[in-house]
Amino acid sequence: MFGLGWWEIAALIVIALLVFGPEKLPQAAAQAGRTLRNLRRMANNAREDLRAGLGPEFQNFDPADLNPRNFVRKHLLDDIEDDWNGTKQKELEPVAATSYTPEPVVDELGYGEIPPYDSEAT
Repeated sequence: MFGLGWWEIAALIVIALLVFGPEKLPQAAAQAGRTLRNLRRMANNAREDLRAGLGPEFQNFDPADLNPRNFVRKHLLDDIEDDWNGTKQKELEPVAATSYTPEPVVDELGYGEIPPYDSEAT
């Protein structure tokens, strides 16, 4: 649960008992539960409003896909994992030889050389 072990949960309970006391602890826990429930409801409503506003083209849209880690995993690594599992063989299209343009070769200045001056660049 949230990456916490039993010792951490027990420590949190003891701290909560010390901070709130045994009389107010059930009220604080109930209030925290209500707040968490309201936050989840607001997030779900915002997600549904976003889907409704985007229209039917984005019916399968998931805001979690906008996270860069999820985006890379979904669009790049899924194809690689499928290739490793042998379930999907994706053929790569050959790159045309004309699509690559090499960088022009620029001579470096030697020690003491002055670079050319371009009056239009300043």
